[in-house]
Amino acid sequence: MELTIVGGGLAGSEAAWQAAESGLRVTLYEMRPSVETGAHRTDSLAELVCSNSLGSKLPDRATGILLNEIKHLGSLLIGCAERFSVPAGGALAVDRDGFARAVTQKIRDHPQIRVVREEVIDIPDGLTIITTGPLTSPRLSEALKRLTGDDHLYFFDALAPIVEAESVDMSLAYSASRYGRGELEEGDYINCPLDEDEYEIFVNALRSADRIPLREFEEVIRQGVKAVQLRRDNLMGSLYNLVGFQTNLTYAEQRRVFRLVPGLQNARFIRYGQMHRNTFINAPEVIRETLQFKSRDDLLLAGQITGVEGYMGNIATGLLAGINASRFARGCDPLVLPHTTMLGALCHYITSASSSDFQPMKANLGLLPKMNDGVRRNRRDRAKAYAERSRKDLVDYFEKNNCA
Repeated sequence: MELTIVGGGLAGSEAAWQAAESGLRVTLYEMRPSVETGAHRTDSLAELVCSNSLGSKLPDRATGILLNEIKHLGSLLIGCAERFSVPAGGALAVDRDGFARAVTQKIRDHPQIRVVREEVIDIPDGLTIITTGPLTSPRLSEALKRLTGDDHLYFFDALAPIVEAESVDMSLAYSASRYGRGELEEGDYINCPLDEDEYEIFVNALRSADRIPLREFEEVIRQGVKAVQLRRDNLMGSLYNLVGFQTNLTYAEQRRVFRLVPGLQNARFIRYGQMHRNTFINAPEVIRETLQFKSRDDLLLAGQITGVEGYMGNIATGLLAGINASRFARGCDPLVLPHTTMLGALCHYITSASSSDFQPMKANLGLLPKMNDGVRRNRRDRAKAYAERSRKDLVDYFEKNNCA
């Protein structure tokens, strides 16, 4: 059987790999470069357009638990991420260009995958996974509206600026950890401290700067900081992004205002921050925990379009969609993962939350059911117990649900 995947981002690339590895013939559609998104810079698959951090890699953190689950299941993208990781303390951050090129090469070279560079404007017939994510084209968005019966399929997100490392004045800035966790994060971030006068000047300039009109979405709350932090954006350490500086300032104002930060007075900007539209469906109304569409068994959705937030969640749901598409094609029951696993809990949340006010959700420990063993634990020990339970339950579940 053949599988069509629409969207070559994180979820689509992972789904394509998983399905192809199981023996399905996969056609992966990606509209770039013939149709641009306004946020992507390249035509690579799995390009990261916002942060270059996939989240915490610590085993007792929510994204760390999710990372270990999908790593155990053979995630292609996690393997590529680890290969092109850059120092970021407890986070798994990547050289975004190296990472995307590696994923693209793997997908392109797989004998079971054919990549087609054109826009899909309607929902395909036959076994299909839709993974078009936050920047779904307007025409396909209209097709999804017709399919789901929803009038609105979007919210808004933003990109942080990136500067050349050599343009940062290290006589004013310094390398240090992000949260003071000692050797775990020593020197992974560039810190630009502001004294009281510099802080007031910067905040006043930020408040009065010209902005791109936000139109349909509310203005982001502006929060003052006492130090600006920059995180490495590539392996060479030649690029750093301004952590938390997603913005709708005009490009000229970003150049002016951000250069008020000590150490950034001569900063060369490789990319300016910008806001962009994110698309997602009302998942509780239309999809099941298997990620199958409720009214069509051979149609699955994965990634941010389902209301999953965060790079790790996108990769994970793509992995599950690829596995379930393969199981469906072979006549096996698609998987509903245990809610004690982070991926199972995340899929359970997006398909069972209130549909009247549904909003995207990222992996977090609050999604997991409480331990029933009667043992009282502090927060850290509880997180470790969740991680161990997740690992055990995932292994047990797959042993019991093998699809020969």
